[in-house]
Amino acid sequence: MAEVVYGRRPVFEALRGRREVGRVWCTARSRETLDWLPERAVVEPAERLVGRAESEEHQGVVAEVAPYPYAGAAEVLGGERPLVVALDEVTDPHNLGAVARVAECAGAGGLVVTRRRSAAVTAAVCRASAGAVEHLRIARVENLAAFLLDTKQPGLWSYAAAAGAATAYDAADYRDGAVFVLGAEGRGLRPRVRSSCDQEVAIPLGGRIESLNVSTAAAVMLFEAQRQRGGG
Repeated sequence: MAEVVYGRRPVFEALRGRREVGRVWCTARSRETLDWLPERAVVEPAERLVGRAESEEHQGVVAEVAPYPYAGAAEVLGGERPLVVALDEVTDPHNLGAVARVAECAGAGGLVVTRRRSAAVTAAVCRASAGAVEHLRIARVENLAAFLLDTKQPGLWSYAAAAGAATAYDAADYRDGAVFVLGAEGRGLRPRVRSSCDQEVAIPLGGRIESLNVSTAAAVMLFEAQRQRGGG
């Protein structure tokens, strides 16, 4: 069943990403100003695009796309020294999209989410990710704790982002393969997921608010890993 993506950046990335793109609709102004729109794009009033996107945030462009191609867990972990983010039941589509954007920009190999009680890749997630989901490998697993236990092998380590952990995030060594495991805001990681990780690390906070947005925490850890690996 076909899906839609909307917004200038999400549609642009879909056109150069992995998914097959079918029909494209745009406003007359978008047709005039966006030179990357395909010739087949159909001009429609903005009000029609609101109905197609089911959102007023279409920015004058909507595209019909094939269903999102989720990757397998092994594919996400492939390559030398994989760098992966795993999310424990993050249900907010905007948070999932923001994490995907951070992971793609940081050069991560992929993102792992739970199949149940987690946000799926929807048009809203594509919009929040600025189209990053079209390039980032995203896998869904039935049981995150079991996935983490299955990944245990020499040269691949999992790190739970946990408030109050004795080790600061920048004191851990991420030069080998690394899976950063983050939970939803407020609740954090479930105990079994947390205990399945090799090490717990904390991001020290200096203000009065007790937690960071999950995408911000992912950015802090991913770019620290890239710094240690000589990538930043």
